[in-house]
Amino acid sequence: MKNIFLITFCLISTAFYAQQEVYNPSATIKTRLQHTKLKVKPDFQKEQLYGEEWITASPYFYPTDSLTLDAKGMLIHDVALVKDGQNKNLKFDYKNDSIFILLDKKYKRSEEYTVYIKYTARPNEVKQQGSAAITQAKGLYFIDPRDEDPNKPTQVWTQGETESSSCWFPTIDKPNQKTSEEITITVPSKYTTLSNGKLISSKNNSDGTRSDYWKFDKKHAPYLFFMGIGEYSIIEDKWKDIPVNYYVEKEYEPYAKQIFGETPEMISFFSERLNYPFPWNKYSQIVCRDYVSGAMENTTAVVHAENAYQKSGQLVDENVWEDVIAHELFHHWFGDLVTTESWSNLTVNESFANYSEYLWREHRYGKDHAEEHKNEDIEGYLKGKNFDKHLVRFNFGNKEDVFDSVSYNKGGYILHMLRNYLGDDAFFTGLNLYLTQNQYKSAEAHNLRLALEEVSGKDLNWFFNQWYYSNGHPKLEIAYEIDEANKKAKVSIIQTQEPLFQFPFAIDVYENGTKKRHNVWIPKQKNYVVELPITTKPDLINVNADHVLLSEITDDKTVEQYIFQLKNAPEYMDRREAIDKVAMYHTAKDDALDALLLACNDKYYGLRKYAIEKLEPNYPKVKKKALETLKKIALNDEKTIVRSAALKAIQKADSDMADFKDIYVEGVKSKSDAVKSTSILALYKIDKLQAIEIVKNLNDKEIQSDSFVDNISEIIIKEKITEKMPVIAKEVPMFPYMSNRAKSMIFRQGFEWIFSTDSPEATQKAVDSFSQIYPQAKKYGSEAVVKSILEQGLELKKMLPVNESIKNQISIIEKALLEMN
Repeated sequence: MKNIFLITFCLISTAFYAQQEVYNPSATIKTRLQHTKLKVKPDFQKEQLYGEEWITASPYFYPTDSLTLDAKGMLIHDVALVKDGQNKNLKFDYKNDSIFILLDKKYKRSEEYTVYIKYTARPNEVKQQGSAAITQAKGLYFIDPRDEDPNKPTQVWTQGETESSSCWFPTIDKPNQKTSEEITITVPSKYTTLSNGKLISSKNNSDGTRSDYWKFDKKHAPYLFFMGIGEYSIIEDKWKDIPVNYYVEKEYEPYAKQIFGETPEMISFFSERLNYPFPWNKYSQIVCRDYVSGAMENTTAVVHAENAYQKSGQLVDENVWEDVIAHELFHHWFGDLVTTESWSNLTVNESFANYSEYLWREHRYGKDHAEEHKNEDIEGYLKGKNFDKHLVRFNFGNKEDVFDSVSYNKGGYILHMLRNYLGDDAFFTGLNLYLTQNQYKSAEAHNLRLALEEVSGKDLNWFFNQWYYSNGHPKLEIAYEIDEANKKAKVSIIQTQEPLFQFPFAIDVYENGTKKRHNVWIPKQKNYVVELPITTKPDLINVNADHVLLSEITDDKTVEQYIFQLKNAPEYMDRREAIDKVAMYHTAKDDALDALLLACNDKYYGLRKYAIEKLEPNYPKVKKKALETLKKIALNDEKTIVRSAALKAIQKADSDMADFKDIYVEGVKSKSDAVKSTSILALYKIDKLQAIEIVKNLNDKEIQSDSFVDNISEIIIKEKITEKMPVIAKEVPMFPYMSNRAKSMIFRQGFEWIFSTDSPEATQKAVDSFSQIYPQAKKYGSEAVVKSILEQGLELKKMLPVNESIKNQISIIEKALLEMN
C-alpha cells in the first residue's frame, strides 16, 4: 500500500496523537483457510454484489465443531456443508458482522471441510471507518454505476487492506491467514475484468453478459484478493515468459508504456538483488477512478490511483509515479509472499516496500537520486510528530493508525542503516533467507532479525531493540576542539534525546584537501568525546559523513567550512546541507554567492534545481551575478525541471522581464509541462493578453500535472477564465494548507469563484476533492477546517438564483457534508 497523501498531512498537522495503551495481539488462529472459490455478479443499479462461495478449511490445531467468518454489511441467504457433491444445510448465526457456523461434527486438524455460502454484499451498509492512509473501508466500490457522470467511467473495484475483503466475501479477514483462490466474475460483455492469478476462461452468456474465470493456485492473505471491472485497454508487456500487462482507460493507451514500462526491468532487478525470482505467474497493473489510497499490492493485480495517469508533457519532466510502481512490485516479495502476521508488525511489509524505492533509484539513476528521495522521506517522518512511536507497535487505538511515516519512511531508513552495518552481501543474503524460510506464510520482525543473524553471525538484538521495539532517533549536538600542539581533534557528541542510542558513526577529516574516514562507535552515553589524530588544523571535520545514521544534528561549522564542504564533500546530503547554509549568507557574502552559483551547476540535476530555488535574484548583488548563469541554464540544461526553475528565478529578479520575452515565448512551445507552464506565467507579467489567449486555447486534458495547474492557476482565477475553471477545481480545497501565503490567497479566491458560480463540473471536482481530503484531515485534527470551508461553499451556492443545475450542485455539497462524520 502506497499512500501519496500521508506526508502532506503529516507536514501540515499541528495535532499530536499519543499512543493509546491498548494492546493488540496477533489474531488467534482457530481455523486455517485452505481454499476460497467465488462466483460473483455485480448489480450496478443497487451497488451490490451477488455471491456464492465455497470455503475449504481445517482446524488449526485444536479440534472444533464451528467456523466463524467475518462478513460485513451482508445478507446471508444460505449456509451449507458440501459433502459428496451435495449441500447439507448448517445452522448459523449472523450478527455484528460475523457468521457463526455450527458444523456437522467436531473436526480434527488433519480434516478438511468445505462450506458453501450464498450471500449479497452491500458495501453501502458497511459501518467501519477508513483512515488517513486508506480513506474508506467498505471493501467494494461502485464508480458511477448508473452512468450519470459524463466525466467518469463506470467501474467496480475492491480494496482489501486492512480488513475489508470481508465486505465483499465472507472470510477470516486477518493477515495471518493464507488461502488459494478462484473466482468467476459475471459482467456485461463490454467490460473487462481483472483478478488475482491467471484468466483461465471467458464464457459469453445468452443475456449479454460474460463470465470470466480467474484462478490463483498459490496462497496469499485475504486482504490481497482483488476484483476490478471497467472499460479498459490492455497493453501487453512481459518479463521472461511472465505476462506483464497494464490496464488503462483508452485515452491513456498511448502513454501506458511510458508510465509503467520500467516494470519488467524492475522485476529483473529485484529478482536478482534478492536472489529470489519473481514468485508469481503474472503481473498486472490497473488504474482505478476515485481510488481510496495511492496504490495497493493485490497479488498479481496491483491497483493504482488515477494520479498514475500522465501524458507526454509530464513524462518529459519526470515520471512522478515510478516510486509507487517499484513500491507495489516489491510488496510481491515483502507483503504478498511473506506477510506481516499482525498489523503491529506492518514494518515487514511497508518498510521494505518503502526501501525498494531507494534501491530502484540507486540502481536506475544513481546514488544522488536515491539519496534525494531518502531525504524527502525522512523530512516527512521528522515533521510528522512521530518521535514517541515504536516501529513495531502493539499499542494503538486503531489498526489503521500504523499506516504512517514511521512504518513507511522511518522503517525504510532503518533498513538502510541495517544494510550499511551488515554490508550488502550479508544484508541481501539475509533477506533471501528470510523470504525462503517464510515463503507463503506470515512473519514478524523477529523472523527478520533471526535470518540476518544466521547469515551474518552477528547479534542484532541491540539494533532491533532500539530501532524496532523502541522509539525516537539520536538528536546530536556536535562541538569541535582542535589541539594542534598534540595533533588531536576532539569531537564532542552530545545526545539530547531520551532514550539514548548506540551506533556506528562515520567522521571525515579533511586536511590539505585530503579526506580521511574514521569509523567510530558511539555508546549509549549522554556525552561522548572522540579523539582523532591530525597533522595540521583540518579544513573540515564532517560528522555522519556517510549520512547513514537517522538523526538530527546541530553543528557549529562556519560558513567558510560549509563552502569547503560544498566544493569537496562527495555525498548528496553534504552538498544539500551546504547549499542550505551558504544560501543564508549569499545576499551578503560574495564567497557564499559564488558557492551557491557553483551549486547551480552541480553534477546532479536535483541539486541544481534546489540551489536555483535558494537564490534571491531580487537582491541587486545577486541579480548582477546570477542572471547570466540563470539564462544559460534556462536555455541549455538537459533537465526540463531545472530549466523551469531557472525561468522562475529570472521572474523573481525584478529586472525588465521584457528582455527575456523571447525565452518565454520559446518556452511556451516546449513539450515539457514544467517549462511551458512557467513560461506562460512569466509571459502573463509581460504580455497579459497574449498569456490569457494561450491559456484559453490549452487542451484541458493536457493540463494534468500539479506544477502546470500551480503555474497557470493565478491566470485562470484572476482573469476568471470560466472555461478553465474545472482545471483548478481539484486543487482549490487545499488552500488552507498551502505554506505559500500568496498562493493560498489566490486559491481561496478560486474557491469563492467556483462556489459563487453555476459550475456543475468544477463544483463536483471540488467537492470530490474535499471528500478525499476529509478522512486524512480528520486523523491529523483539522477535519473541522475542511467541513467549515465546504459549509461556506454551500452557503455561497444557496445565494445564487435557483435553477435545476444549482439544485443539483447544492445536493452534491449537502451529500458530501452528510458523509463527513
